[in-house]
Amino acid sequence: MKWFILAVILSYIVSPSYAEEAQIPLGDIPQPKISQNAWTEKYGPQIDLPFTGPLAFSHLPYSRCLEDDTAEFDIAILGMPFDTAVTYRPGARFGPYAIRSGSRRQRAERGYSMAWGNNPYRQGSRIIDCGDVPISPFDNALAVDQMETAYTTLLERSISSGEASTAFLGKDGKEHPRIITLGGDHTIVLPILRSLNKIYGQPIACIHFDSHLDTWPSYKGQTPTPQSRITHGTFFFVASQEGLLSNQSIHAGIRTKLNGLEDLENDESVGFSLITTDDLDDHGVPEIIKRIRDRVGDAPVYLSLDIDVIDPGLAPGTGTPEAGGWTTREVKRIIRGLAGLNFVGADIVEVAPAYDHAEITGIVAADLVHDFLSMFLTHEPPKAPSWSGPLKDEL
Repeated sequence: MKWFILAVILSYIVSPSYAEEAQIPLGDIPQPKISQNAWTEKYGPQIDLPFTGPLAFSHLPYSRCLEDDTAEFDIAILGMPFDTAVTYRPGARFGPYAIRSGSRRQRAERGYSMAWGNNPYRQGSRIIDCGDVPISPFDNALAVDQMETAYTTLLERSISSGEASTAFLGKDGKEHPRIITLGGDHTIVLPILRSLNKIYGQPIACIHFDSHLDTWPSYKGQTPTPQSRITHGTFFFVASQEGLLSNQSIHAGIRTKLNGLEDLENDESVGFSLITTDDLDDHGVPEIIKRIRDRVGDAPVYLSLDIDVIDPGLAPGTGTPEAGGWTTREVKRIIRGLAGLNFVGADIVEVAPAYDHAEITGIVAADLVHDFLSMFLTHEPPKAPSWSGPLKDEL
C-alpha cells in the first residue's frame, strides 16, 4: 500500500503542468484585474480613525504656518514646546504632543457639545493646526525671542472669514487672527503678551487659572541676571514692569503656599485680584463667573490656564502639582460662563506627560482647548439645553 501512495505522489511531481499539457504560455493564463482605485471603489475615502492619521489637534488641517504664508485661518492652534524656565519638574516641552494626542477622539464631524449648544468647527471660522515653534532648549533668551517672533508672525496674518469680533480693539482697526497656544511651561505668556501689545497697543487683562500666583519678583536663592529673572513663576511680574498687563487681571483657583502676606501685596501691585480654590465651595460657580466678568469688563482679555488649577488626582501630568484643586467639570463650567468677553488669545500650559498616566492630563487639556474654541466663537454664555430638567422618578 505504501508503495502505491509513493507512486501517486511521484506521478504528480514529474507530470507536466496544466500549462505544459495544454501548451499555453504561462503569461497567457487569465489574471484577475487589479484596479488602481479598488479601495475607493469598494470602501470610499481613506478617512482617519480616532487612533490613526497625522497628529494634528482634533484632526484639523495642518500647516507649518510660520513658513507657509499662504495658510489661511481665523484661529490657529500653535505649540510652544518650552520648559527650561521651570522651578521644579521639567517635561512640559512634550505638552503640545500630549494635548494633540489627547484630542484624537475629537473632530469636526462630531464636535457638537450639548453644554455649549454648538460645534466650534461649524461656526464659519477656519481653524487650523499651525504646528510647533522650533524653540531652542539651550538658550532661554533666544527661546523667548523665537516665541515672540512666531506669535507676532501669525498675528499679522489676514483672517480667513472676514468676520470682525476684536477689530475695534486693535491699533490698526483690523481683525487679527486669534491663537490658542499649547505649552510649554508658563513662561510662554511673557513673549505672547509682548506680541499682543504690538497689535492692540494697550495693556491686556489676563484671566489666569492656576494654583500659583506667578507674580513673584524673582526666584529666591538665585543670583539675579536679566534672563534668570524670567521664569514660570515671575513672568507676570516682568510683564507688569513692561506695561503689558492691565490692572483688571484676575487669578482663579489659587491655593499655593506663600512666603507671607507680602506676596499678596506684591500680587495686587502687579494688577491682580484673587479667587482662591475655596471660594468656589463658599460662593458657587455663578459667583466665580460674576467676579471674573466684573473684573475684566470690556478690556481685551487673554485667558491663560495652567493645568495644575485642576486637582492632581484628575490631572497628574504637571510639573508643580498642588493638592486640593478644582475638578475638571468645575473649570469647564466657569469657562462657559466667560463667553462673550473680548478674547484676543488663550493658552493651556504646564502639561508634562512624563508624570501622567492613561493620558488623563492630555485628554483633559484637549477637551479644554475645545471649550476655548467655543468660548471664542460664542457671543454670550450658553443657556442650559431645552431638554434638560429634573430627572423623572421611575420608582
